[in-house]
Amino acid sequence: MPQLRLALNQIDSRVGDLAGNADTIVRRTRQCAGQGAHLVAFPEMALTGYPVEDLALRSSFVRASREALRSLAARLAEEGLGELPVLVGYLDRSAADRPKYGRPAGAPRNAAAVLYGGEVVLDFAKHHLPNYGVFDEFRYFVPGDTLPVLRLHGVDVALAICEDLWQDGGRVPAARSAKAGLLLSVNASPYEREKDDTRLELVRRRAGEAGCTTAYLAMTGGQDDLVFDGDSIVVDRDGAVVARAPQFTEDCLVLDLDLPAAAADAPPAGEVVDDGLRIDRVVLSGEPLPAYAPQRSGTLVQPLDDDEEVYAALVMGLRAYVGKNGFESVLIGLSGGIDSALVAAIACDAVGPENVHGVAMPSRYSSDHSRSDAAELARRTGLHFRTVSIEPMFDAYMGALELSGLAEENLQSRLRGTMLMAISNQEGHIVLAPGNKSELAVGYSTLYGDSVGAYGPIKDVYKTSVFRLAEWRNRSAAARGETPPIPENSITKPPSAELRPGQVDTDSLPDYPVLDAILELYVDRDRGADEIVAAGFDAELVRRTLRMVDRAEYKRRQYPPGTKISPKGFGKDRRLPITNGWRE
Repeated sequence: MPQLRLALNQIDSRVGDLAGNADTIVRRTRQCAGQGAHLVAFPEMALTGYPVEDLALRSSFVRASREALRSLAARLAEEGLGELPVLVGYLDRSAADRPKYGRPAGAPRNAAAVLYGGEVVLDFAKHHLPNYGVFDEFRYFVPGDTLPVLRLHGVDVALAICEDLWQDGGRVPAARSAKAGLLLSVNASPYEREKDDTRLELVRRRAGEAGCTTAYLAMTGGQDDLVFDGDSIVVDRDGAVVARAPQFTEDCLVLDLDLPAAAADAPPAGEVVDDGLRIDRVVLSGEPLPAYAPQRSGTLVQPLDDDEEVYAALVMGLRAYVGKNGFESVLIGLSGGIDSALVAAIACDAVGPENVHGVAMPSRYSSDHSRSDAAELARRTGLHFRTVSIEPMFDAYMGALELSGLAEENLQSRLRGTMLMAISNQEGHIVLAPGNKSELAVGYSTLYGDSVGAYGPIKDVYKTSVFRLAEWRNRSAAARGETPPIPENSITKPPSAELRPGQVDTDSLPDYPVLDAILELYVDRDRGADEIVAAGFDAELVRRTLRMVDRAEYKRRQYPPGTKISPKGFGKDRRLPITNGWRE
């Protein structure tokens, strides 16, 4: 049986950084060559970063991507790596000389190419283009219409890109028709909570449908509000897991595979198979390698448990946003409450406590325990901490304006927001907004107050999950013999904005377990009021909650980006009109 040593590089690419991404590809290819790899692969759009969004519509960027790919092929050859096939994702354009699929001639393509001998020997575009959730690929790309097959050391390797596995039909059954010995898919599939389980079952099912060993190479890292968790997987044709890479870290998965020889009666290049795909076969080496003792069995890393996985995603999202945008430090308003405490813990883990600055901004309504809890958090984590009262500013405003009720409460929040932005301007830190998904959903925040900031680390985390993650973080610290970062009082005391005497969140909102259950149905699953009531919730409570959600759309449009961890986060996932008369 022919043998093949496969190297899967799950890397973190930066969108638009063609030179930096190319350097990473060359460096890692050199490392793979040192490990005796026969085929090296990088994720979907590894050369350009993903998603490129409207950069795909700039002809200058498409041209730069194509030129960078050719330069990369030449550079690999110049550095003595030209005889090692390298599969790289990039941004291409269609070669069609007339409009196709409603797009103009030369429209962009989400593509990948095999580099060998200093040249591009095989290129292809994603066949299935996703157009749901955060994906808008029909807006940008034209689909590919080939089944690319690379014959290497006597093995036929069918190639695919991300959605080609997630959707039925297309390249998966075509790989079986082409009698491929290996199906290799390169991916940049954004993280969602518990997606690792879904991904594993998907790869197992597709391996059975393709009738061959299937390798799923995933991107890792962060891009704006998206996180990519890695977790690359290789399974045999029966669905048994052969190798699995870690989550939320760059890694190279190298393993020796025994694969069936290319079939003598395999369909020839040019033959049309499933879904009208035309086989595009390139033969690099038709004969198997001399038999060798396998040395690389790959790793088999167990996925993280659910809370650890979500927390790791939040840390990675913040770290990527800060680092890739050239910032060095972050600033957080510390109230002593659970939200700012969790954000501070995430920030310390993401960029180091030496780069985290916390400010307590008490008012006349701030409790003693809130002040002491904020100080205790700083002591436990080692972040920089200061206290600046908003009382003088508040008194000055109240002396000039006659404010009461909600206007008086919101003034306090806006004074804190102004102070944070002033410190940010003066000292160069970026402000982190501490709002959670429950608050954003119902508008329980103040525009230009607690909603100010450059990034919202827990924007997509419901309040009940905030408590659970805080408890998990403390347990994990204790298990390692470290000081739990979040004061117990911040977790156990009733949540409160402390903008008036004795205020607690439940003065304005249902209990969070009930609220979050309703929001999960309405926001994440698009269930209507009648369906939610039928699920067992009080009708008036449901309708009041839904009214709050709908009225707050204008606030959410002005909230900073934040790490997406759910199937439907606020922003690109959920696009509802601000002016909206539908209330069901």
